[in-house]
Amino acid sequence: MVTAQFKKFIEAVGSATIENIQGLGNICQFIFKFFYWVLKPPFRFKLFAEQFYFIGNKSLFIIILAGSFTGMVMAYQTYFGFKLINVDSLVGSVVAISLAKELAPVLSGLIVAGRAGAAMAAQIGTMKVTEQVDALEVMGIDSYQYLAVPRIIASTIALPMLSIVFLFVGNVGSFIVGTVALLIDETMYLSKLGEFMFIGDLVQGIIKATVFGFLIAVIGTYFGFNVTKGAEGVGKGTNLAVVWGMISVLVLDYFLTSFLIQVL
Repeated sequence: MVTAQFKKFIEAVGSATIENIQGLGNICQFIFKFFYWVLKPPFRFKLFAEQFYFIGNKSLFIIILAGSFTGMVMAYQTYFGFKLINVDSLVGSVVAISLAKELAPVLSGLIVAGRAGAAMAAQIGTMKVTEQVDALEVMGIDSYQYLAVPRIIASTIALPMLSIVFLFVGNVGSFIVGTVALLIDETMYLSKLGEFMFIGDLVQGIIKATVFGFLIAVIGTYFGFNVTKGAEGVGKGTNLAVVWGMISVLVLDYFLTSFLIQVL
């Protein structure tokens, strides 16, 4: 009895491992396919503009809302911690560095993964189950180049811009709370910000956001193209796109941080 249960456990672990490795290989092929098609005509600038508007402009409100309140909360939390050791004048610089390196790219990535990544999977998945993808192929249009490439390029370009907006409004929120609510001297706040904030911190956040944007779009379009079983499959694919998009952002953030901190 114990031997049979142990055998089933080993089989389940082995099956899950093989399935995950196969899925990773499929995504790698999906990425290679992008680099194959991205430089081949026809270049679909109209589709790119539509996706850029959807991913970038349509996400602005929630990015501004999240960024401003994140900066405000960070200012409060940092102030009361630093006040214990009488270094509350460093609140602005610490919040700015935290936003630039981590919070702006990561939170922007999570927001876009939850909003745009889900939409990519749902849109392409719906086209897949209603045979619109097959119709494109019948008309001689490569479905991957038509549907995936514009979305991936748009997300890769839009997310760094959204991250910069997040960083800006976060710092504005931190400045307002720091100088108005916490009564930190404005001159001291700004001088410390300029003293400890470097261009490398901004570059690190932009690089992260660019990688996150690319990965989120790849995952969203990949699960969209692999949808099966009608409406149920579309829902499952959308859910997987959001979950794996967010997990990928958080996991990849660690590896990017450990690499970029040595380079920049």
